Amino acid sequence: MSLLHLSISANDPENVASFLAAVMGGIAMPFPPFPDCWIAFSAEDDGTAIEVYPTTHVLEAGPEQISCEIKSRDTTSTFVHAAVCSKLSRVEIIGLASSKGWTSRICNRGPFECVEVWLENRLLVELLDAEMQKDYREGMTASNWASMFGLSK
Repeated sequence: MSLLHLSISANDPENVASFLAAVMGGIAMPFPPFPDCWIAFSAEDDGTAIEVYPTTHVLEAGPEQISCEIKSRDTTSTFVHAAVCSKLSRVEIIGLASSKGWTSRICNRGPFECVEVWLENRLLVELLDAEMQKDYREGMTASNWASMFGLSK
């Protein structure tokens, strides 16, 4: 299984989508199905993408399909986060995040390291350079997880 796309919210969707496209080596474009939304595509151009909605937009189950409603929303921190592969080095990722004024740092998650970037200083994205991706894929397996936490598989 592979994650194909993810939707997140931001106060400035174009700025966040542009950052995400840069770390994925791809491109950011408007997302016309919904107003003021953007989408960041990965360099592979294989459908891997992150949609970025304004914090004032919510998705709801419409009568026949998804609908986008504009509502007042809490724009503070959220538990939602994602881990994303990057072609950039950890130094480049931190530099790009710093240029936006966002908190970024290298963190050890146990079986792997990541660059923790807080988009708009409110939404966590764990970005992994090539070396980190290798460690992630080797360390984040069901059997390793069970072993780390003394769980039965």
